[in-house]
Amino acid sequence: MKPSLPKGVRDFGPDQVDKRNYIFNVIRSVFIKYGYRPIETPVMENLSTLTGKYGEEGDRLLFKVLNNGDFLGKVKDEELTARDGKVILPKISKRGLRYDLTVPFARFVVQHRNDLTFPFKRYQIQPVWRGDRPQKGRYQEFYQCDVDVVGSPSLMYEAELVQIYDEVFANLGIPVTVKVSNRKILAGMAEAAGIADRFMDMTIAIDKLDKVGEDGVRNEMKGKGIPADSIDKVIGMLSITTLDELEVLFKDSETGLKGIEELRTFHKYFDTKEPTNEVKFDITLARGLNYYTGCIFEVAAEGVKMGSIGGGGRYDDLTSVFGLKDVSGVGVSFGAERIYDVMEELGLFPESFKSGLRVLLVGLDDETHRYAFECLNRLRAAGINSDLYPVPAKMAKQMKYANAIRVPYVIIIGGNEMETGLLGMKDMIAGEQEKLSLEEIIQKLS
Repeated sequence: MKPSLPKGVRDFGPDQVDKRNYIFNVIRSVFIKYGYRPIETPVMENLSTLTGKYGEEGDRLLFKVLNNGDFLGKVKDEELTARDGKVILPKISKRGLRYDLTVPFARFVVQHRNDLTFPFKRYQIQPVWRGDRPQKGRYQEFYQCDVDVVGSPSLMYEAELVQIYDEVFANLGIPVTVKVSNRKILAGMAEAAGIADRFMDMTIAIDKLDKVGEDGVRNEMKGKGIPADSIDKVIGMLSITTLDELEVLFKDSETGLKGIEELRTFHKYFDTKEPTNEVKFDITLARGLNYYTGCIFEVAAEGVKMGSIGGGGRYDDLTSVFGLKDVSGVGVSFGAERIYDVMEELGLFPESFKSGLRVLLVGLDDETHRYAFECLNRLRAAGINSDLYPVPAKMAKQMKYANAIRVPYVIIIGGNEMETGLLGMKDMIAGEQEKLSLEEIIQKLS
């Protein structure tokens, strides 16, 4: 059998894992700095938890897990013949792989509400799965790095989360633009265009603007039966760049004016600190997920063609579907896979990021090899990542191995080195070699 992988998933070798861990560690350190605590949720959730939370398109991308055992046992022959998936699916699958980390987090909050202190600030770094068509920057299995706070409507947290975005990407060296808007502004646009009842159709169309362009958005709305004059009004509003301009159009929209007010309050907090990256209002920002109700955010990397590398927003009603009302939440997510691809393309990984091997010992015969193993134990006890070539061998063969694994230092031990206690330590980058005692080597590498 020829080994293969399902589409949209990947293996990661040691170098890739090192780089991914570097990204996770940078992100995690900022989360902790801002007072967020870690949680984890299961790979699988009940489908009833997941469905209906991401919109029609999101539901189609959910990975369903077949029931254990005879999963067709409850399906009637006539139902199989009719091939009606809506009838058959609930009988053969009750679980699904999580689509994101936000909905499982809402379920977690409701289920554990008596154990939590509100506002509750959490972060979560785990994989999610979506049945998307694989392409550059888009995979079917990928990691999300989420940070959320629930239990407070304070817009201070919107400002804090954008500061987290700004700090993380500054620490990673990725220049970004953080786009900011508000779902209530989208509702105001729908009201101003006379299509308040077609809000979701309009939002889904606008969310595709970057992919299909203005004509594509027009055709999308036209296909949903939205009148031509309303489409023209919506398209006209997409060129607005300031809240002052928008306020005039929203004079009769209470919801739209509330969205403007929330963005201005956000800026009163956020503008107290100068950001490293650009943070700007973008009326075209839609964030198609159904659960967003207030401020919404999206991050785009500069200097590289890539979709968004982060996004999020305020969700006031998400926990209510699980039976807990009046618990507002807000959060953002980092797209780790796309961040990795951006850093690779722009050459942003620092040379010093690896947590791997610092030094390789080589012994030239059986006796020096056993002595090298003794030295190895002392290096490891001192907290230095160390290894020993497994058998005595020709120097050329052992050095070839050292170059292949890109270890920065090699300690060479022959009979003379064992006798004097002065070991040959070679800097594999500079090409220089010196004689040092093991204690001096430990001091140098610690």
